[in-house]
This record gives sequence, C-alpha cells and structure tokens, in this order.
Amino acid sequence: MSNINNRRQFLRQMGLYTMGIGFLPSVLAACNEGQSTKKDKDSTAQPGAGTETAKELFFKISLAEWSFHQALFAGKMNHLDFAARAKNEFGITGVEYVNQFFKDKAKDQAYLADMKKRADDNGVRSVLIMCDGEGEMGDLDAKKRMQAVENHYKWVEAAQFLGCHAIRVNAAGEGKAEDVAKAAIESLTKLSAFGKDHGINVIVENHGGFSSNGKWLSNIMKTVNMPNCGTLPDLGNFCIKRSKPENNTPEAWAKTTCLEEYDRYEGVTELMPFAKGVSAKTYDFDDAGNETTIDYKRMLQIVKDAGYKGGFIGIEYEGTRLSEEEGVRKSKELLLRLGAI
Repeated sequence: MSNINNRRQFLRQMGLYTMGIGFLPSVLAACNEGQSTKKDKDSTAQPGAGTETAKELFFKISLAEWSFHQALFAGKMNHLDFAARAKNEFGITGVEYVNQFFKDKAKDQAYLADMKKRADDNGVRSVLIMCDGEGEMGDLDAKKRMQAVENHYKWVEAAQFLGCHAIRVNAAGEGKAEDVAKAAIESLTKLSAFGKDHGINVIVENHGGFSSNGKWLSNIMKTVNMPNCGTLPDLGNFCIKRSKPENNTPEAWAKTTCLEEYDRYEGVTELMPFAKGVSAKTYDFDDAGNETTIDYKRMLQIVKDAGYKGGFIGIEYEGTRLSEEEGVRKSKELLLRLGAI
C-alpha cells in the first residue's frame, strides 16, 4: 500500500471523508451507466496518437479528480480548472469529481452552472461524483444511518444537474459483517429509490473494511437488486484490515501496514457483474511502463470478460514517486497499450 493510500486513512480519521468500509441486469439506458456504443471525441486519444488506437479500446478513459488531491489540498490547483486540465493537458474527455473539493457547493446553482459550463466548453463529460464525509451507509444506529442517506440527496441532485450518470458512495460501518451488510442494504435501497427518480445510479466502491471483501459487497448488490444500484470496482482497494497508527498524523499512517488483504483479482471478478464504472488505481510503474503492484493485463481481461463494453475506466493515480501529472500520463499510456486485448 502506498503512502497516499495511508494518507487517505488519516484523512478519514480526521473526518474529511468517510471510508467505504437479487442481481438483475441493468435496464437503464446505456448512457445512464456511463456506457455507450459511440466513442466520446478524444476520450481515449493520446496527444499525437492516431484514431486507430482509440477505436481499438473496449472502454472510454476518464480521469478521477483524486489523482490531483495533493495539489488540490495544497491550494495549488482550483477544482474549477479540473475539466479543462483533463482535456487540454491529458486529452481525456471524461471526469470524475470528488465532492470534498467542492463540499459546500452541492446546492450552489451558480457554482454548479460554472462547473457545467467549463466542462461543456471543453467538450468534457461529467461522469460521476465520488461522495465522502456524509455519514456511513452501514451505520448500525438507525437515526445516523438515515441521516447519511439524506445527506447524499443533494449530491444526487448535483449529479443530475451536471449531467453525471452516478454518485459513488461508501458501504462503511462498525460492527459484525452481517449487521453492517443489513444496514447498508437498507440505506442503499432508500438512496437508490431517490436516485431512480433523478435518473442517477448509486454505485459502491470497494473502499476499505468490509467493502473490500468482494463476496460481502456483491451479496449486498444481489439483495438490493435494483437496476440503478451497482458497484465501482477499484482495482487496488482490497485492504480489509490495517494496523493502527501510533498517533493520528500523516506520518504515523504512512507507517501502517495492511494486515488482511482480499485477493484483488477475485474481488474484481465478483464485483464486475454489478459494475457501472471501473476505477483504474495506479501507484507506480516499472521501466517498461507496467504498474508495479497490479497485473493490468489480467485485470483488463477480467473487466472485458464480464461484458463491460463502452463504459468508462477512470484513472486514479495515488503514487508518490512520480508527480501527479506524470502518474496520470503513465496510467493513460498503460490503458491505451493494454486496452485492445
């Protein structure tokens, strides 16, 4: 696990955001799942690459805003510039927002209109909003759990306004696995009903804790059994249990280790039948341009074999050795090279 992944744990502890701790084929329109039979212009085109390369991919490439979290937290980057940077610097025309970078703007129509205009002006599609810090969907306290559900309503409405197809939520909770699952099922059912009325999918990421157990999360999807409730398989988030830090500082969290990790290939295989998006986590690359911790050729084959075609795979770089910009470029090069399998 990278230091950045540990830093996420620290941020969750500080309250900046909450950890993400019967099956029916979707009957929603493909465009409402982030999938399409048409290629978004330049969505997979690398600067200087021919259109032949783009047409070979079985997916579209999007960019997760978390890839720039260091610059955003440090005030070196403005959230409103994200869409333009994605298109102009990286040739990517799909973006995945992170709510904590515009946390107080969910109901600010003028701000959201500015976001939408900037995306539209650059030919960028707003794909989804990753939501954190709004309470735990698997909280065993019924009052807190329902408050968490209601806290997400404004993000469903914001996603609809921006033209996104989904919001990403977390299935976190403290207690026995079966109790947290029951609570999360209740929450996701209620939130998905609200999302349905707005044409928005509610998708859950494997984001640590119970949610990083592929069987646990896939069973929740089978039980909720709603066409607009699905998963966002993250190719790297499969740590179920981490060691405790000596104190609540970034440095201390950086020294923690993963004590229990779910098999990522098994987990992705279990989550893909419900996927309405895929998060391409990357940490570092070798001299040949391969990700050093994840077998991307194997992962993309799993994704393809699940029938995922035309949907977005979002780059989410979390490394520390390379700059955020270089990490995004390396990630895109990797997807372009292996995406034609």
